Amino acid sequence: MVRYSPDRPLRVCYFGTYRAGYTRNQIVLKGLQSQPDVAVHICHATLWQGIEDRVAQASGGWRKPAFWRRVFAAYRQLLQAHRAAPDYDVMLIGYPGQFDAFLGRRLAHGRGRPVVLDILMSLHLVAEERGLTAAHPNTGRLIFRLERAGLRQPDLLVAENPEYGGYIADKYALPAERFRYVPHGADETVFHPRPLRPPDDHFRVTYHGGYLPSHGMDAIIGAAASLRDEPGVRFHFYGSGPEKERIVRQAEGLALENVTFHGFVSQDELLDSLAQAHVCLGVFGTTRQAQFTVQNKVWEGLAMGRPVVSGDSPTIRAALTDREEVYLIERHSPEALAAALIELRDDPALRERIAAAGHARYLANNSTPAIGRQMKEALLAAVDQTAG
Repeated sequence: MVRYSPDRPLRVCYFGTYRAGYTRNQIVLKGLQSQPDVAVHICHATLWQGIEDRVAQASGGWRKPAFWRRVFAAYRQLLQAHRAAPDYDVMLIGYPGQFDAFLGRRLAHGRGRPVVLDILMSLHLVAEERGLTAAHPNTGRLIFRLERAGLRQPDLLVAENPEYGGYIADKYALPAERFRYVPHGADETVFHPRPLRPPDDHFRVTYHGGYLPSHGMDAIIGAAASLRDEPGVRFHFYGSGPEKERIVRQAEGLALENVTFHGFVSQDELLDSLAQAHVCLGVFGTTRQAQFTVQNKVWEGLAMGRPVVSGDSPTIRAALTDREEVYLIERHSPEALAAALIELRDDPALRERIAAAGHARYLANNSTPAIGRQMKEALLAAVDQTAG
């Protein structure tokens, strides 16, 4: 079995039942594949059918025999795929992979190779913030115990940033030196400036993504209500999620004629709409999950060359400079959001400065190649640690 040498590409086995269509996995894979000195072999089996499926299983579906048949089938497929996999230097388990880490450790260590897990998010924290642990306490305790055990399996853990990594380390009593950090980003082959410009018919404020409790959608609706009498300010919403029905009812109850819900649209229509936005919105929730991350939608807005307004936190301040690369406001404050939008509406030069500087920061640290370089460094740390 040949050990890694810097004279040849780093061979990576991208492993697990991870969500293949999820943004994080796509960006990390593309980022690694963009590195000339990295070779990636994909070892994947589908287990989850989407977020609704995961919520359904966490809400009690895991007790049914049909779920366990799915699990056994997926892991049998993973075993077969791994047997056929060529030799590699390091295994990287994609998100969500806390439960895959048990099998991943056994298989990789059986070949004498280290294992790295891209945590991205704490599964227990996500379940907690969506009310699943309160509604199903036994399931909540099971998720906690499985995640705690799963996070002890890999040789190295990748988190988005030190704040989130510190929370996970404290929660599960893990040593800080086991963590490396690779931020969120956006795929520049999809999200990039387009030749379209914001139209003159109105001031467009655009939100895109999931309607989640952590995203602070009430603050956006509150700001829209405050600005209902401001001529030409309109809010455009794209996407769906568990909070959408409630948010739509709230907007209808307030009779907000300055709000339009577009739902899911084609990728080209969404990208054209983002390109024509005077301002893109980030996240304004106050949950731990909201404050521990710089969400994809922030980087996607900056990748499009548009100014982004988002909720303030130490995490986002560590990644972006307020009023230079992003416009930060108090979280869950409709008043602060409304004031920020009026200032940006009335100061086109400020909008363009923030957009240009934010786009430059994105390209340097959060584009696909930049994410690939940072993940490669984390994987090399695991290889070096094993060799030492």
